[in-house]
Amino acid sequence: MTASETKKISFVIPCYRSEHTINTVVQEIQDTLQAKPNYDYEIILVNDASPDNVWEVICKLSENNSKIKGVCLAKNFGQHSALMAGYKKATGDYIISLDDDGQTPASETFLLVDELEKGYDVVYGFYRHIKQHIFRRFASWVNKKMAQKIIGQPKSLHTTSFFIMRRFIVNEIVRYAHPFAYISGLIFRATNSIGNVEVKHRLRLEGKSGYTIRGLLALWINGFTAFSVKPLRFATFVGIFCAIIGLIAGLYVISQKLSYPDMPIGYASTMSALLFIGGMIMLLLGLIGEYIGRIYISINQAPQYVIRETTFKDNAT
Repeated sequence: MTASETKKISFVIPCYRSEHTINTVVQEIQDTLQAKPNYDYEIILVNDASPDNVWEVICKLSENNSKIKGVCLAKNFGQHSALMAGYKKATGDYIISLDDDGQTPASETFLLVDELEKGYDVVYGFYRHIKQHIFRRFASWVNKKMAQKIIGQPKSLHTTSFFIMRRFIVNEIVRYAHPFAYISGLIFRATNSIGNVEVKHRLRLEGKSGYTIRGLLALWINGFTAFSVKPLRFATFVGIFCAIIGLIAGLYVISQKLSYPDMPIGYASTMSALLFIGGMIMLLLGLIGEYIGRIYISINQAPQYVIRETTFKDNAT
């Protein structure tokens, strides 16, 4: 690669409760890029309304290095919206997403770059040995199965929070202006040319995951409903199934009554059937309501994110 062919890599990192770890992550990126003089870089740190002092740390980093850009969101919009805010500001030929806790190995950035340059549009790093507690591993497994069934993720593909994309993919992703961003869904609807490369997964430098059970449930629901109507089709099939079961049960009760006129009608079985059917109706109505609520919020133009301030002048529209 000649000097005229220099490529620029943008690192986009959502920051939440990482005032003691983000310095280490940034330093690792800088050390990695120093060994690759034919690559330029920028680091975009997005403060997702973190309750600690991470924004002050980001501001100091930006003062010491013009390649580091800070973006501060006005409230906590979530990891995916924070990534969207960073993508909007990224100017690189390649854009890499990674975590702020040191678990994603920035030192192995060029494993992703080399794999991308084989012709892929997106490359995910994947971990053969995951350094997470069992709850997070289970959550990741559920998320993977959901993505396979709902948004068409290939079974052989492993998705993580450490991945690289070409510029045109990011340009397509940031066109999505609705409040319920789901990065994997946006990627899968933009391209099928997606690769995997094995990287090491490390222990967190400090603290614990910011994802709570509530946060993970919200992520799953977002993934279920953001880019597919398959849950609604599933609701239709469940309704048909319950109707068939009800018809069969009704015919059975009638036949039994005709065969044994003195047989009493079972109160317990009736209540069980009512509770089952009623529960299914409420569940499916809730699913439909989730879709309608998202339509309502989108029509009201709820913001995907709101930027309070940045550490750089932004001339982009």
